[in-house]
Amino acid sequence: MAGIGVGMASMLCPMYIAEISPASVRGRNVAINQLTVVIGILITNLVNYYLADKGVEAWRWMFGLGAVPSLIFLFGVVWLPESPRWLIKAGKITKAEQVLNKIGSPEFAANTQHDIVKSLDGSSEPSSYKSVFHKSVRPAVMVGIVLAVFQQLCGINIVFNYTSTIFQSVGASLNQQLFQTVAIGLVNLIFTLFAMWQVDKLGRRPLMLAGSLSLSVLYIILAFLLQNQASAGYVSIFVLLAISMYALSLAPVTWVLISEIFPNKIRGTASSVAIICLWGAYFILVFTFPLLAQKLGTYGPFYLYAFICFLGFLFIKSKVKETKGQTLEELEQNLIRH
Repeated sequence: MAGIGVGMASMLCPMYIAEISPASVRGRNVAINQLTVVIGILITNLVNYYLADKGVEAWRWMFGLGAVPSLIFLFGVVWLPESPRWLIKAGKITKAEQVLNKIGSPEFAANTQHDIVKSLDGSSEPSSYKSVFHKSVRPAVMVGIVLAVFQQLCGINIVFNYTSTIFQSVGASLNQQLFQTVAIGLVNLIFTLFAMWQVDKLGRRPLMLAGSLSLSVLYIILAFLLQNQASAGYVSIFVLLAISMYALSLAPVTWVLISEIFPNKIRGTASSVAIICLWGAYFILVFTFPLLAQKLGTYGPFYLYAFICFLGFLFIKSKVKETKGQTLEELEQNLIRH
């Protein structure tokens, strides 16, 4: 049940934020979603670090305290207006006008409404999975799916999920392993804030290119250090550098791109397809690491992840277009023209 809730929220939150945000701040606003996730991870790590020596029943508190942010989320959602793009698609024009007037000026509301209606072409039918793979939108959908899968298969969640395994392999104590989870959370938070600041200035594409190529290089160094039993301190430096580059690029920007590159008619369905693929890739990643580590050593999989990151860099360079500063409808028109 928790997985169902997380799956729904991971699709709906970025998409909703993108649909209610003006183009000039859309990247930053969608990145807020990633920021809240990062803050949640950091708080969880700190609480778990505190509870770790509270006895064998401490795991119940670790698990049960998840109800607190869930309830905050529930009460917050009650006050949210519906997405204006969904309202127009459902034929609720007056309500859409009210929401758009809350977001921006009357001129902004009128122009946005006109563009949304034009992009929908009068359609109020829900999109089907067949329509998601229509040749007219297939390029955008395939880019979204590949980016979603790449965000996971780049390997960084191995660092999040198997921190203890990685540092245990170089002789770190249990206390050092727990401390590393907190340090990772702090670095993740700091560089997510930096990404929010830059995503609408530098743009999506430069951040994604820098992140994927940097991770490829850092993984090779990290694999070499693990293979040669370097000290935990050296390993920590490159683990934190990898986290920082991921938090600056692939972590928030992938969600930004998935939320904005799909046309209005299919955005909900296409986003669900991309995010199903994302979580499928996450499952494959965390399931296969222990098997690969057993066969190749803890260091071995990082050479593979470095290669995947380099392939991701080449894909982004050739297929991903810059989207900053454009409305969702302008992006859709560009997709149709190309």
